[in-house]
Amino acid sequence: MDKTLSRDGTTIAYRRQGGGPPLILVGGALSTAATEAPLAALLAPHFTVVTYDRRGRGSSGDGGPYAMGREIEDLAAVIGEAGGAASVFGMLSGGALALEAQAAGLPVDLLAVYEPPYTPGPGGLLYKARCTTRLHRLLSAGDRGGAVQLFLSMTGVQDETIGRMRHAPLWHGLESVAHTLAYDDALLGNGTVPAERLASVTARTLVICGGFSPARVRATTQALADAVPRGRHRTLTGQTRDLAPQVIAPVLADFFAKDMSLRQAS
Repeated sequence: MDKTLSRDGTTIAYRRQGGGPPLILVGGALSTAATEAPLAALLAPHFTVVTYDRRGRGSSGDGGPYAMGREIEDLAAVIGEAGGAASVFGMLSGGALALEAQAAGLPVDLLAVYEPPYTPGPGGLLYKARCTTRLHRLLSAGDRGGAVQLFLSMTGVQDETIGRMRHAPLWHGLESVAHTLAYDDALLGNGTVPAERLASVTARTLVICGGFSPARVRATTQALADAVPRGRHRTLTGQTRDLAPQVIAPVLADFFAKDMSLRQAS
């Protein structure tokens, strides 16, 4: 992997493949550049796809204390390596980061996000607050496995499945980045859709959800699309949080290619 330096001196590792206009993939909680590799391979025939290890993960460094602004600076550094401007696709909490980064002024003209996991509404905010408290308690106690289990439970993974995962080779990798769950938790604030900040997003933005995702998730993505001045919403039939790369790839290729053509013509 290649490496660049973020503004605070943290090393950020990234991988570039394909050819064409630059497209950066921003992964969600517990993900690394390797997690995004299957989708990157499908998009590489159309774009120069850049995947990267967010801070604290994989081959990237870390610096504390955590602040969302540092992650925005990390993405800015990757965009700089991509040529100074790029399209961006953010998955789950990576989508929240991508939206916040564009609202902060990063040079992203075209943006797509999949199910940023905000939890608006009284019940959602209370649930988020309780999970945040439990997560920090587990991490403070050094219980990385417990933190991963909490996160997986929050995303709907059954206890039996988690039990099997604990004995699989992948579990060690999940525990190695468990501390970054606090970073993703911080990105989402108290769980409210940050409509006031999203009003500053200038990019053409596609907010996507899965047709089999819970109704509250689909409603939240619609609220996000409504909050972004140039936002639009799309539902992918049959998809859930566990998004299939072969389903999302043609949607992204179509969105970015068409909107790039519109941008160049205007």
